[in-house]
Amino acid sequence: MRLSTILLSTALLASISTAAETMPVKQEGIKYIKMLGGALKSQLQEKMKEDKTGLTALAFCTSSANDITEEVNKKLPAYAKVRRTSLKVRNNKVNTADATDKKVMEAYSEAIKAGKFTPKDIKVVEEGDVTRVYKPLVAKAVCLKCHGSDLSPKIAEAIKSAYPDDKATGFKEGNLRGVIIAEIKKH
Repeated sequence: MRLSTILLSTALLASISTAAETMPVKQEGIKYIKMLGGALKSQLQEKMKEDKTGLTALAFCTSSANDITEEVNKKLPAYAKVRRTSLKVRNNKVNTADATDKKVMEAYSEAIKAGKFTPKDIKVVEEGDVTRVYKPLVAKAVCLKCHGSDLSPKIAEAIKSAYPDDKATGFKEGNLRGVIIAEIKKH
């Protein structure tokens, strides 16, 4: 009886310490995600206000989204980085999902289908010495100008010209658009 109580206590303490260790990493990851998401969202909203057709926003994404990602990463500590991806990427040269990303996004998509999804569902995945923090991005009505099924001919042509291998259309409002990921190495 006493040995089992000691073993149970040890197991509980181990799980509490693991949770305590990952919580600061999760908060750090959320901070980096907000840095990238905030920078992209504010500029994208500005471009959408300038031009309701979405062409200016698309041109902004084409010319600046990856540069902004790089700028944010330069501000992060050497052990961290932040990036974006999707199951249906527009720019497969820089935003391709790996197997872990795909599993997380598939889980988000299943939760959406089951009606058990919340956009605040932050997932934390530990792989070796790296902790990944995932924030889901859900398609909103405004996103559908460039990512929906019914694109204007000008938007469709601009996407085809800039991204010949584009897969990032056909979304409906409420679909999982993708994720922002913070990767933090143990240091």
